[in-house]
Amino acid sequence: MDLLVAETAAAKPAAPPAPADRPRTVALRVDPAQLRGWHLDLVRRLESERIGRVVAVQAGMGRPLPSSVELLLGFDRMMNRHKSASGDRIPLSAFGRPDEASEKPEVVLDLSGTADEDGAKILRVLFDGVADEAALIGALLEGRAPLVTVADESGLVLASGLPSTENAEGLCGAIEIVYARVGTLIEAALRRPRPQRASAVTPRHRGSAAQVAAYLRKTLAFAAVRRLYRLCCHAPHWRVGWRFAEGPGLIERQTLEGSAWNVLPDPGDHFYADPFPFVWRGRRFVFVEDLDHRTQKGIISAVEFGPQGPVGPMTPVLEEPWHLSYPFLIEDDGAIWMIPESSANRRVSLYRADPFPQRWVKEADLLTGIEASDATIVRHGGRYWMFAAVRDGGGAYSDVLCLFSAPRLVGPWTPHPLNPVLVDAQSARPAGNVVSLGGRLWRPVQDCRGGYGSALGIAEITRLDEEGFEQSLRAILRPGAQWPGRRFHTLNRAGSLECIDGSGHSPKLKLAARTLHAVRR
Repeated sequence: MDLLVAETAAAKPAAPPAPADRPRTVALRVDPAQLRGWHLDLVRRLESERIGRVVAVQAGMGRPLPSSVELLLGFDRMMNRHKSASGDRIPLSAFGRPDEASEKPEVVLDLSGTADEDGAKILRVLFDGVADEAALIGALLEGRAPLVTVADESGLVLASGLPSTENAEGLCGAIEIVYARVGTLIEAALRRPRPQRASAVTPRHRGSAAQVAAYLRKTLAFAAVRRLYRLCCHAPHWRVGWRFAEGPGLIERQTLEGSAWNVLPDPGDHFYADPFPFVWRGRRFVFVEDLDHRTQKGIISAVEFGPQGPVGPMTPVLEEPWHLSYPFLIEDDGAIWMIPESSANRRVSLYRADPFPQRWVKEADLLTGIEASDATIVRHGGRYWMFAAVRDGGGAYSDVLCLFSAPRLVGPWTPHPLNPVLVDAQSARPAGNVVSLGGRLWRPVQDCRGGYGSALGIAEITRLDEEGFEQSLRAILRPGAQWPGRRFHTLNRAGSLECIDGSGHSPKLKLAARTLHAVRR
């Protein structure tokens, strides 16, 4: 999907760049001994995004991958039963176009570190600063994604980003996901280059036999533990925490310490996540994603809060045929509006309360034809700004941030000219309301470097306008003594009521015993 031309409900899509704004012919330079399906996927993406016509895949003789890595890739495809052919070896002839091989390219995309094309612009793809795919594999074997940069022949970085591998299945799946983000960054470097200093990165291993052995031991052990855990417990199982805070809260103090967190009770076969507290005419409510483990489908539910906590049962308020989560709420023009995440429907939809809080009427589709997660809106500079994590090119769901703006909440919504404004597993995906404090904008973000929702960051927005976006990450908050668990990914506050969420345990055997006991009675 072209991030610049996501359809809007009340405006024509932004026009693609004129032919003069993009290269006419592009060549990919890869070691033919290392050609795999993900290189072919990259070529197809570049052509589909109208970056240019890939006229040839040139041979660039880099160092071969260690034999232990080749064996691991084969074992990984078998163990994880990859349906995709992205990790399969392919011949140079798979790229075709023998009649175009002699056509001189305007741009050479070098994945081998050997390009020296006379007269052509050379862009090198670097993994942790190294023009070698083995550096990518070495980083993944260490359990992390590499920093990906696209630099010109002088070494000037034109685009960079940290991919997320949160939804990867095995090593081949992780490489495929990183290559999806390589496509995102190449597109940015060619269409909207933003020269920047190279980040200081220490080159790591290329994938040694010792690394491969350690990776296998860890992977097999983790797979066994995960299988056993999923047999015994519902996973993942999220839980909502809440507390009353009269003074400064999490964003101001940037710590989980303070008064104790209370856990919002759930029935066990459902989990609650993405809490959004809201105060309306003196009454407090908390809206959540309410997911049924049996159907793996989420709806939006709400519970009222009194001075001591929840009052009455959790009540469903919005359900669609597709999964819903992240019930973002905003008051505007005398009404209460909700924008739940509906990425499974490839839309960002706006609902109006009629009446609040129990009934919601769909008012408009703000964006269509886009997998956008956790849409979050703030009013700033006379416009409405929407932050959303957009899945681009089949990669991860949490590492690409796109901005949209509108004169009114109902639109028309216009994509930011620099989209994606950020590629970063650490701070791209929204994690709650944008908050204005003392004239400064603060944005909770998800840190997905350790997996989806593994930690929460607090970023200060230092620029937000129609020409640019900048933010600075000020703090990273992780689960600990104050909020036990392995995950933490939402932060919101309304009045004195502050809410977070995180992972918890929900044993299946306990539920089975409870059900059996009820039947016997």
